[in-house]
Amino acid sequence: MTTAIRIENVSKLYRLGTVGTGTISHDLNRWWHRIRGKEDPYEKVGQVNDRTQSSTKNQEPGTKNGSAPDYVWALRDINLEVQQGEVVGIIGRNGAGKSTLLKLLSRVTAPTGGSIKAKGRIASLLEVGTGFHGDLTGRENIYLNGAILGMKKQEITKQLDAIIDFSGCDKYIDTPVKRYSSGMYVRLAFAVAAHLDPAIMIIDEVLAVGDGDFQKKCLGKMRNMHNEGRTVIIVSHQMSMITSLCDRGMVMNNGMVSFDGSASEAVLRHQPSNGTGGRAVFDASLLDRRIGDERSQLHKAWTESVSGEVQQCFDMDDSIVIKMEYSVSRLAARLYYPNFHIMDELGNYVFVTAATVRDQTAATNAEGRWIATCTLPGNLLNSGTFYIGVAVTGMDPGVEVAFWERDALAVQVTEDVEQTLDGARNGYAGHVPGPIRPHLPWTVERCSLTV
Repeated sequence: MTTAIRIENVSKLYRLGTVGTGTISHDLNRWWHRIRGKEDPYEKVGQVNDRTQSSTKNQEPGTKNGSAPDYVWALRDINLEVQQGEVVGIIGRNGAGKSTLLKLLSRVTAPTGGSIKAKGRIASLLEVGTGFHGDLTGRENIYLNGAILGMKKQEITKQLDAIIDFSGCDKYIDTPVKRYSSGMYVRLAFAVAAHLDPAIMIIDEVLAVGDGDFQKKCLGKMRNMHNEGRTVIIVSHQMSMITSLCDRGMVMNNGMVSFDGSASEAVLRHQPSNGTGGRAVFDASLLDRRIGDERSQLHKAWTESVSGEVQQCFDMDDSIVIKMEYSVSRLAARLYYPNFHIMDELGNYVFVTAATVRDQTAATNAEGRWIATCTLPGNLLNSGTFYIGVAVTGMDPGVEVAFWERDALAVQVTEDVEQTLDGARNGYAGHVPGPIRPHLPWTVERCSLTV
């Protein structure tokens, strides 16, 4: 496979609170180190780009009073290869370095260190209105934006009708774009970039501005580019878009790549629960603490497919089998009930399910180990990440909870948006709200009118 992008040891250093590289003394110091073949002296004092930490203003780097230096690494030692035809999704918190990386790839700014090599024409859509002038009409901005992206006038003229038709802004094409809405801006900008026929397409979150119809067209266009062997790199906070569109996912944290693998696993790594979740198997024997008390104890919990394979990522149509292995001691005086607590990625409860008396195959207060199994049917949960808490509780109010492990497991439910546009989605391409999305029986009948 041909390598489309190769990034080697790329870093980007910024000075906080200052436009430019800093003071004249800093520039002279840098120059003096450079001509002697030494490294930038301020690279040694740069902080990790953690936006949760407060900065120290007006503090010279390298001071001895213990204050934090005012240089930060927006990116640090990024190494990455993207193959031709790959669709790569980059996710992470705000300030993790995603947009900085895309700006380096688009050559908007230069890296402090390292090298970037790209093969083929690059088209970038980094923010709303990039390359547009507010006083020019939509038609004039197509030529302007196309020229910025490297198209010749003849190429733009040849694609003009297709660009206008794709954007859906034909009625306003001769109106100055300063009167456009942000959605119309994005429509026109994406249409120009998509018809540039680039080898590499770079998109930074701007598709979130468009409506459902526009997102549907964009998804189709990007899938066509993927099928044609073009490379797409997209930054988005819409996890359903990442899992349905991308072959590969990257998680960025504090200017560094913390995970690089499948898109589904990247989404799970990006949304960790309270230090315990993000896994398909929870093994209590690996912990330095016992989960439970003298009455009942948790040993293991896991999720699997209906075929019995341990699994963490499920299609929306698939059933999810949840299992828990636990033990009950002789001290248990009353019947105990295993139960599972399903929560969304924000920690809100979706529902709780528990075994009933009819579900117990024997008196589970007897000494020994037990395995409790519950199957969530397909087409119940919406797309997204869900966390599963496991517990055993007693029926006697005085017994209460034997053990309760919150967020012991995590599952990712995915959906191929393009395949369901004409099915359950009825052509709608946007986000479907809510943690559950069951298929329910419907009837629509003609009403018979009587006089």
